[in-house]
Amino acid sequence: MLIPVSPNPAADAKLPYSQGMIAHGQTRTLYIAGQVGLDAAGNMPADFETQARQAFNNMLGVLKAADMKVTDLIKVTAFLTDQADYAAYGALRTEFLAGHKPTSTLLVVKALARPDWKFEIEGVAVTAA
Repeated sequence: MLIPVSPNPAADAKLPYSQGMIAHGQTRTLYIAGQVGLDAAGNMPADFETQARQAFNNMLGVLKAADMKVTDLIKVTAFLTDQADYAAYGALRTEFLAGHKPTSTLLVVKALARPDWKFEIEGVAVTAA
């Protein structure tokens, strides 16, 4: 149902994402709103890694609530407020996506909606209807 698209398979195999993704057949699509590091009690940790870990867990929670899994993700977009957090983001992405390679965009932005937010991630998932 999900088919990666790779214009340069040898070079693209080294990337942690797919250049494109085709979804076909009878499908359901889930659009995941931006997830930040707030826990269920509304607490926001101060450090990037804990915020990003919670945001990934929040995204997985939305997937689970929709009866989907991480391998149903077709697109993720992540926002960092500090380029110095890139390596930590990459490690967490590898951990949470566990080898799955959705299409991806990563942006370093001046700020998010609240000054204490350091990371946000959104996604699109597709699965069989």
